[in-house]
Amino acid sequence: MFMGEFQHNVDDKGRLIIPAKFRNQLGDQFMVTRGLDGCLFGYPMAQWQALVDKTQALSLTKRDARAFARFLFAGATECEFDKQGRINIPGPLREHAKLDKACVIVGVSERFEIWSASQWVQYNEQTGANIDEISEAMGDFDF
Repeated sequence: MFMGEFQHNVDDKGRLIIPAKFRNQLGDQFMVTRGLDGCLFGYPMAQWQALVDKTQALSLTKRDARAFARFLFAGATECEFDKQGRINIPGPLREHAKLDKACVIVGVSERFEIWSASQWVQYNEQTGANIDEISEAMGDFDF
């Protein structure tokens, strides 16, 4: 399970250190793709395969299903660590998440997310103002 919040910088070559706590859970290879809310999603291979299976079960006749699959898979890249525990994030993914220097890596249960530090602050300011409403709506999901 991925938990916690970690601050790291992406360098000029697009390399980013992934926290050791997460590296231990990811294994030798894992996937990073465009995420929702302006971040990147990172998945261990087993979780990625589960997501692939769910996506393949969607109807090709549904426009939203096709659009979501394109969004998810077109940006996906298989990653592995270098000797310093860094991954290389391709330019299109850095652009999607507006990663230019300061980043926040966040554990979110079965995945981790990579955020631009400024985007993360903005997201928390917006969400924090509505957290009581969000918490109340979670009751609809038997939480």
